[in-house]
Amino acid sequence: MNFRENEDAVSPVIGVILMVAITVILAAVIAAFVFGMTGSVQTTKTVAATATQQGDNIIVTYQGGADANSVAYLRIAVTPDSSTPPKTMYYYANEAATMQSRSTAPEDTEVGIGKLPAGTSWKFDGMGTSGKDHVVVAAHFSDGSDQVILDTFV
Repeated sequence: MNFRENEDAVSPVIGVILMVAITVILAAVIAAFVFGMTGSVQTTKTVAATATQQGDNIIVTYQGGADANSVAYLRIAVTPDSSTPPKTMYYYANEAATMQSRSTAPEDTEVGIGKLPAGTSWKFDGMGTSGKDHVVVAAHFSDGSDQVILDTFV
């Protein structure tokens, strides 16, 4: 009994079709990146805040950063425990670069928080507990974007 061995795994025609398909897919992916068809990806802004606790008081400190001048206002939310709704305040600067606060988001005409010096702190009297308190600080930027800059338990 003689067996013939066939050493061709794929015919040359199928091989060429596969190579053309790979080339077309690769070209489409590169074109999507080059021509911006991937959508608008927002860049991450660089600003920071820290939070500490002194007794039952929570102190949030704005540290500033490379994008500090584009921060319009900060939204600070403190949640003492899971059964209590968060206390939320908005902080911004007035024309004299003095820190102001309110319970609703300030209008776009307000002076940005970037006018305040790094190290500016806000104290939440009596908002803390003996357990871990959840503090979230979000920055609203002059381009209309928002970014959480601190999400921690103190």
